[in-house]
Amino acid sequence: MKLTYRIEGDFLIPNLTLPPEEPAVFGKYARLRKRYLQEHRPILYTHLKTTCTLNKHLSEIEETARERMEYLVTEMAMRQGITEQQKSIDQIKWVGMINNVRQAAEEIVLNELIYTE
Repeated sequence: MKLTYRIEGDFLIPNLTLPPEEPAVFGKYARLRKRYLQEHRPILYTHLKTTCTLNKHLSEIEETARERMEYLVTEMAMRQGITEQQKSIDQIKWVGMINNVRQAAEEIVLNELIYTE
């Protein structure tokens, strides 16, 4: 490996750069995970960043969180007996019930995937 240097004052500084990382568009869960890593797990964040695996990690978190949310909402709604028929009978009640299910599912996803090691 051949290194090149630049002169800054009396010092030779190596010209080091990170390899390019694949660009990614992050959703809600990936942004939450990134902020959590930056604020509470700076060593892990730095490691992921310097090994160019941060974007891959965040993409996996986003995908897993969305799949888990979809599964949990469906499963919890089914267990609580929330149906499309109820939606046609009393929309306000149905919206309240489904919002409760979504909030509970999101809390589970955040605790299991976002705010963990």
